[in-house]
Amino acid sequence: MSSENTPVRYSQTQIENDRRILELLSQNFGTISAASSEIINLEAILNLPKGTEHFVADLHGEDEAFRHILKNASGNIKRKVREIYGNDMRDSDLAQFCSLIYYPEQKLELIREEEKNLSNFYNITLHRLVKVLQSVSSKYTRSKVRKALPKEYAYIIEELLHEAPSGESKQQYYSRIVETIISTGQADDFIIAICNVIQRLSIDRLHILGDIYDRGQGAHIILDTLAQYNGFDIQWGNHDALWMGAAAGNDCCIANVLRIALRYANMDTLEEGYGINLLPLATFAMETYGNDNCKVFRPKCDKDRKGEDERHKTLMAMMHKAISVIQFKLEGQMIEKHPEWKMENRKLLSALSPDFKTVTIKGKEYPMTDSNFPTIDPEDPYRLTEEEQNLVDKLHRSFMISDKLSRHIYLLLNHGCLYNITNSNLMFHASVPLNSDGSLKEIEVMGKPMSGKALLQSIGTLMRSAFNHDTPSKVKEYARDYYWYLWCGPDSPLFDKEAMTTFERYFVADKSTHEEPKGYYYMLREQEEVVDGILDAFEVKGEHRHIINGHVPVKAGKGEKPVKANGKLMVIDGGFAKAYHDTTGIAGYTLVYHSRGFELVQHEPFSSTEEAIRLGTDIKSTTQLVELSQNRVRVRDTDKGAELQSQINELRELLYAYRNGMMKPN
Repeated sequence: MSSENTPVRYSQTQIENDRRILELLSQNFGTISAASSEIINLEAILNLPKGTEHFVADLHGEDEAFRHILKNASGNIKRKVREIYGNDMRDSDLAQFCSLIYYPEQKLELIREEEKNLSNFYNITLHRLVKVLQSVSSKYTRSKVRKALPKEYAYIIEELLHEAPSGESKQQYYSRIVETIISTGQADDFIIAICNVIQRLSIDRLHILGDIYDRGQGAHIILDTLAQYNGFDIQWGNHDALWMGAAAGNDCCIANVLRIALRYANMDTLEEGYGINLLPLATFAMETYGNDNCKVFRPKCDKDRKGEDERHKTLMAMMHKAISVIQFKLEGQMIEKHPEWKMENRKLLSALSPDFKTVTIKGKEYPMTDSNFPTIDPEDPYRLTEEEQNLVDKLHRSFMISDKLSRHIYLLLNHGCLYNITNSNLMFHASVPLNSDGSLKEIEVMGKPMSGKALLQSIGTLMRSAFNHDTPSKVKEYARDYYWYLWCGPDSPLFDKEAMTTFERYFVADKSTHEEPKGYYYMLREQEEVVDGILDAFEVKGEHRHIINGHVPVKAGKGEKPVKANGKLMVIDGGFAKAYHDTTGIAGYTLVYHSRGFELVQHEPFSSTEEAIRLGTDIKSTTQLVELSQNRVRVRDTDKGAELQSQINELRELLYAYRNGMMKPN
């Protein structure tokens, strides 16, 4: 089928070959006028500016900062407001107006308490909000805007939006609508509705490049937010895979999830989010390590947990040690079960001296910082005691019966994958395994060697099979086990490091043992030819194509640049999690791709939602231009445009068939 707009002649043979497609089309476009109207509509859409895409990575449970960035569209809403009202509003008023757009319900409560002339406030605010909505909706069709409007107010908002006043009679009509909204007591509802639509239309597509879970306290809140959100995709990260493995029933993953939560004093997602019963772990920990100060296991984020007393911190440390020892035992069993993963060097419990005073790593003996291990048998170090096994069984059951966890994992499965290609951008969380010369490294998955695109596709299919009811039992068991390898396996595309040195960080003071040498992807990604090789392997087309990923925080405070390989690779892990702020010097990135090009937004730490509502504070962000398009990018230049052009071609063929008697209109 031709993609030209000029008249095309189609042969009878071509019409017959495409008849099935044309018959399906004719069910919706049964007349010449219907087919023609749709072609006109689609051609108009092709000429609109492309929608704004936002890319974020490594949210790590920071729900307040994430939700605020969604609400302010990474600062784009404030920029729009400043463009419209910068000369008419003081900075303080503009900040309060933006705060209203971000948090309309909460902000209106404060305003009703303080504002003396509410009618005047409503009148001014509704007019201002309509102007902002006109601006953010200008790149969309009326149909798309209409779908974003709440049904009960759609007609009136459309009137305000598209019937801009011109002339005295139209001005009176427009003003009368606003006056009636106020007089009927509907102003609050209309303001809330318009603010929500402004937020929704300011981001056309949201790409999350992995690691929603761990570190922060609100991963479950982020996923609740996404469940109500339209237009997003997720590229799974190693922390997401860990939780997916836990939800699939992998006990190694469950132990790691619990250990990380205790390490960062973050039990909210487990207890409040998913109802995981931690009482058996607390009881076991007190009975087993009650006389142990568990110094090395003190929570890392004490300064952010001011409300917790010393007894609670001590209990968390004991629980932390208890689950860590169990984790190392379970991981040893997993390594023995899967020798093909070549992780024998991570069985460090069997490298302990009989008195637990030293450990031998890579042929060198190191003193242990902790030697109190009452549950470890030196003759059989990976065997769980009866009490430990009972505890593992209870924790396993608690994860398996959590309905909300199950719903969130299926949200990840339904909206996620290991990689995604959209508008010439290849997105993945961490890496594509490479050899030292930059070529794609072959990795065995269930005995089959593969690399690059085929590798990620195969692993993604395997991950899904752990949750499919029709998966053969042996494959399902392997898939469930493989989630742990994805978390910490040396050739895992979600990890891609020589080893995860958790044991060493806990028990060996010599920091040289804590190092986790990265795979060749991280060493070679500055080289443009290596990045081009990966893009070619994934069949990414386009004059301006990029790799976008996260996983390793960019140390912006130390001068590291997030844009690499002559602009072809962008690393957007800027450290959303508070635990990373000291490392990165910032509090996250958002990459914004709009019709003018790419902008990288660098965020400072977010104070709190309460301050944003009360004082009108916002995340302080700085923007750098990454790539400016010479011509404005239109819908026709995007993947969506290619789909629409294909539909236009099919409709033109249907139109030809109608007009030349090869098919009868309905």
